Amino acid sequence: MGPVSAEVEIDVPRERAFEAISDLSLRSAFTDHFLTDFHLTRIESTGIGAGARFRFAVWPRAVWMDTTIDEAEEPHRLVEHGRGGRLNRIPSTTVWELTEGPGSLTKVRVSYWTEPSNPVDRALELLSGASIPCERRWREALRRLRDLLESGELAAGRVAVAGGNPHATGIP
Repeated sequence: MGPVSAEVEIDVPRERAFEAISDLSLRSAFTDHFLTDFHLTRIESTGIGAGARFRFAVWPRAVWMDTTIDEAEEPHRLVEHGRGGRLNRIPSTTVWELTEGPGSLTKVRVSYWTEPSNPVDRALELLSGASIPCERRWREALRRLRDLLESGELAAGRVAVAGGNPHATGIP
């Protein structure tokens, strides 16, 4: 599928937008309308190696997907690679690009695509017509991100690591 992309202008400094996008514990706050059952796969939710697993709502079903941050060029670009679908055999890529605008305006662009190699997976993607709803969902996610960043309410949607971080609480 794809690539599908969406973009939005947000009235916050680029560094702040990059910080929010690169923290996977905040991701469900603006993507929970199509990424559900979101949980982190590592204690550290930011930086290279941070990962998450979630259900991706693709008609007529929801498939498990994961993503891991592989490249982070602060505050310009973030690249995530993942896998999903049956037996985790469908590779996916998500690229976030942030461009500085006038004043504190930041243009955020997200591109997402999958590359199924199995003929059955390719056929299912084609038959589902998933790219159009997927593009709409990413546009909505960026609008929600904009609203949360501009209002300063993004941190309220933070996801914790299952079982917590024993290192942060001092538990041996």
